[in-house]
Amino acid sequence: MKLLRWTMALGLLAAVGAVQAEEKADPNLARNLAATCANCHGTDGKAVAGSGAEALAGTDKAKLLQKLMDFRSGAKPATIMHQISKGYTEAQLELVAAYFAARK
Repeated sequence: MKLLRWTMALGLLAAVGAVQAEEKADPNLARNLAATCANCHGTDGKAVAGSGAEALAGTDKAKLLQKLMDFRSGAKPATIMHQISKGYTEAQLELVAAYFAARK
């Protein structure tokens, strides 16, 4: 029984390490994650005027990340953003926020 627990624990650690390594190894990961946002917030976060969606391009990273975390926790009401934000790890949300902050 102890062997099974140790094997499961080591497997979990290996999986977490592999995900973290992938996030660091893929230079396009932030762009690929942010592509999900294009449907509502426009290509590269440049929302279409009058669409009702907030433009994300050029917004401060800390501000974007705080909004994402607020959606995730339920502190900020939304129709779909709370579900979308829960689909990403905190590290992935940081990548998305940094990606849009770098866009002009």
